[in-house]
Amino acid sequence: MAAREIKSGIYWAGVHHWDRRLFDELIPLPDGTTYNAYLVKGSEKTALIDSADPVKEDELIANLQNLGIERIDYVISNHAEQDHSGGIPKVLTTYPDAKVVTNPKCKTMLMDLLLIPEQKFIVVNDKDTLPLGDKTLEFIIAPWVHWPETMLTYSREDEILFPCDLFGSHLATSDLYAVDEARVYEAAKRYYAEIMMPFRNNIQKHLKRLQEYKIEIIAPSHGPLHNRPDFILDAYRDWTSDNVKNEVILPYVSMHGSTEKMVKYFIEALIQKGITVKPFNLTKTDIGELAVALVDAATIVIATPTVLVGPHPAAVYATYLANALRPKAKYASVIGSYSWGGKMLDQITSMLGNLKVELIPPVIIKGYPKTSDFKALERLAEDILQKHKELKLL
Repeated sequence: MAAREIKSGIYWAGVHHWDRRLFDELIPLPDGTTYNAYLVKGSEKTALIDSADPVKEDELIANLQNLGIERIDYVISNHAEQDHSGGIPKVLTTYPDAKVVTNPKCKTMLMDLLLIPEQKFIVVNDKDTLPLGDKTLEFIIAPWVHWPETMLTYSREDEILFPCDLFGSHLATSDLYAVDEARVYEAAKRYYAEIMMPFRNNIQKHLKRLQEYKIEIIAPSHGPLHNRPDFILDAYRDWTSDNVKNEVILPYVSMHGSTEKMVKYFIEALIQKGITVKPFNLTKTDIGELAVALVDAATIVIATPTVLVGPHPAAVYATYLANALRPKAKYASVIGSYSWGGKMLDQITSMLGNLKVELIPPVIIKGYPKTSDFKALERLAEDILQKHKELKLL
């Protein structure tokens, strides 16, 4: 798509990747994505904020040339990951006088990842500014808002925040701004869950820092821009808070029906106690939907049969995912079955070290569930009910 003006002298010059369906060979992209680059034309100097994934770099250059840009003085790199930085070498070839402006950590990473020579860099630190004439860019170093070298860029005169991945969404749409807020909310929450949630505590701190700035527009590096910034800021305050909901997330897998029978009974037991339960059949589920569900839930229960002596590989992956994403859940447990023994329970619980959860006594049965096993599931549901009551969720 052609470049679009945001404010006088400031343009969205990014590209859409409408049909991309997998990110990092890991994250499903049901709605494609965008690589948002921004051109800031001051009265004296011109800066490009971020670039694009290498597969779309020619479209980025075409957008710049269609704007009639004959010179770029600075390329601001907020983040070294290649979906943002990968087009920088092409930009430097097209505009050989340009310098790359970034922080020390990002400089090192860009030299390693893209082989950009050291003499092409201008290094900035927190609160440093870059004058462009009638426009001034300020840099906010925000380590571990995704990667250790991440920074945000703020246009002082225009009150626009360019936060790179923060506040973004994998959503390709022809709307420049978040017009369909319900759709954008879901896409942004999924993006937060899959990418940002492990850094929740760091994001909390930087949200407080951003209160110092007057922000009229938030222009992230993926998805629509926000000309109602409180919409996405309030969402992030909620997602990163310590508040949880009266929900049980139940990832499960079953081979011969025993665990599935337990899961179905357990679901009904939870519903009867007024607890929202969200089951995910791991042989069919979109892993991104599981990640979104983990954002708010008070309790996670992993359900798995025993394969040889350990949990089913699908359950291992779900447990690994939950541990890596570090949701704010307060409780966890395990249900499942075995035939002759093993260490399924020990292996699952040992994989939850990143989660600050209380482990509720599990229900592990031998073979197909019997009356006593269903009673044990009732007790587990009651235990969860009491824990949620202690948190005043009911």
